[in-house]
Amino acid sequence: MKVTEQASRYEHLDRMSVHDLLVGINREDSLIHEAVAATIPTMEQLVERIVSRMKRGARMFYIGAGTSGRLAVTDASELPPTFGVPFDLVIGLIAGGDGALRRAVEHAEDDTEGAWRDMQPYHPTSDDILIGVAASGSTPYVVGGLKRARREGMLTAVVTCNPSSAAAAEAEFALEAVVGPEFVTGSTRMKAGTAQKLMLNMLSTAVMIRLGRVEGNRMVNMQLTNHKLIERGTRMITELSGLERQEARRLLIECGSVRKVLDRLEAQKQ
Repeated sequence: MKVTEQASRYEHLDRMSVHDLLVGINREDSLIHEAVAATIPTMEQLVERIVSRMKRGARMFYIGAGTSGRLAVTDASELPPTFGVPFDLVIGLIAGGDGALRRAVEHAEDDTEGAWRDMQPYHPTSDDILIGVAASGSTPYVVGGLKRARREGMLTAVVTCNPSSAAAAEAEFALEAVVGPEFVTGSTRMKAGTAQKLMLNMLSTAVMIRLGRVEGNRMVNMQLTNHKLIERGTRMITELSGLERQEARRLLIECGSVRKVLDRLEAQKQ
């Protein structure tokens, strides 16, 4: 039996007090950190390979179903506003299409050809990267996508919470955070989902930093999509350049990003 399908360590949840429910969930969540930390050696190698390919123009695809697919799409969609990269650099796909983000699509995850078919509008090449996200490691949509992508020469990896899974067998790199049985038996939106979210955060953030999308500890390429981000960008410029706030804000709005302001100021010095 898969670890993610094993029976909960807790009995009679329906008879527990609210306090005991919350304490139990929190106790189980405390196990996630060590399981994710165990993936770092493999993730380090994977990040290096991804960065090398992306510097040559490769794109990265995420594929997943259900909770895993939603996490994959979320991570991909947050990279352009955070790091200022093109929207088609990291592409998140969920079994059943975008409608499955809000409502489950029956049997979509059982289609072994579905992921590769969903990738076709983006014209994937052998230079690209495919990351499968599957708590169970057995989702046909993910396993089939990885198998085909690897055959086509793409760099492949899987983010999972079961050891020695079918998806891992089809991928070059397997990030396996074995968090143990869920508090509610089989509910992988809980510990497994949290572990996958952490691994995706680590992976994509490390890749973006290594691609030069961060300066110091600041996201100088972020998109200015709201007042809060304009204020944050203004503060960055004043801290990094010494300009007065009003001038920093004027330049930020004119140039469109902190990075472009800094580049202009640097050019004026030369």
